[in-house]
Amino acid sequence: MGSDKDALSWLDDRESERRAAGLRRELRPRTPATGLIDLASNDYLGLVRHPDVIDGAIASLRRWGTGSTGSRLVTGSTTEHALLESELAEFVGAEAGLVFASGYAANLGTVTALAGKGSLVVSDAGSHASLVDACRLSRARVEVTPHGNLGAIEAALRDRTEERALVLTDSVFSADGDLAPLREMHKLVRRYGAVLVVDEAHGIGVRGSGGRGLVHELGLEGQEDVVVTATLSKSLASQGGVVLASGRVCAHLVDTARTFIFDTGLAPAAVGAARAALGVLRREPYRAQAVLDRAADIARIAGVEVPPSAVVSVILGDPQRAFDAAAACRENGLSVGCFRPPSVPEGTSRLRLTARANLTATELTTIEHVLDDVLAASAT
Repeated sequence: MGSDKDALSWLDDRESERRAAGLRRELRPRTPATGLIDLASNDYLGLVRHPDVIDGAIASLRRWGTGSTGSRLVTGSTTEHALLESELAEFVGAEAGLVFASGYAANLGTVTALAGKGSLVVSDAGSHASLVDACRLSRARVEVTPHGNLGAIEAALRDRTEERALVLTDSVFSADGDLAPLREMHKLVRRYGAVLVVDEAHGIGVRGSGGRGLVHELGLEGQEDVVVTATLSKSLASQGGVVLASGRVCAHLVDTARTFIFDTGLAPAAVGAARAALGVLRREPYRAQAVLDRAADIARIAGVEVPPSAVVSVILGDPQRAFDAAAACRENGLSVGCFRPPSVPEGTSRLRLTARANLTATELTTIEHVLDDVLAASAT
């Protein structure tokens, strides 16, 4: 039966509600030269414009063309994809690697392929949205445990009736920049016959010897019951995702991970850029420590605790207050992140400042002047 009613009028109501709550989001296309000091992106190693990385992308582009032309199982796998997989696996100490079109797809594919009906998935409450969505699609029973709560993880594993279980966590949590207790979590999965899936998106390039990640730093690399996922879009200055695990896990994903089987393979230029960025990091391993040093500088400027990662979180509480502070930073030449619900819990809206290895002393001085003024104004 026809109706004159607008079927999408509810969208206007929801937008009004979000606007009133300070949660309206807008796209702000940037230009190649914004003139802003970047504390908003995840270009931790400062390699996005590195000439070697650009040359790596161009070389692959000329060799293979603009697209991968199909899924990895049809025409989307090139010899360069295979080289990137082996180089990344060797770098972090894994037996094998498998490249996906994005980090999001890597997490969705891994969890859904390793879980399923009749299994248990235990996920930290602070896990990335891609892991949250993977839980929802897994068809497994899901237990979300309080952030970093080992007792809750153990209880979920101990009391389960399912034969198989996965424990999911970020290694470095993207909003707070804190570290997961991976060593203790691994002891639990080993004790209870589970598998630990660690998203190293914010760990590789920053933590561990030469940026090999927190899993490697803690001596958990190469363990059969540890599966590492990561993105190529942060420290490796490109795009795409990767799973780094045992050979049989990667083989299982090739056969069963829907985001691998049915997605177009990663574009050659992105593969070439990631390989080149990894090469720069191998030659210049000091960049990983430089990120942590710059994060410590920014934290001291902002008057917050020094983080164990590239992420400096300045909690302001109210979402509108955080939005206004981010806008004031931008007006004064500083680009910062603004995290509001649902990205962070209610009452914890914040400025998210990310360090880069190549921040200069002059830039740090400007950052200090801008943050001093903006945070003082925000407090009044």
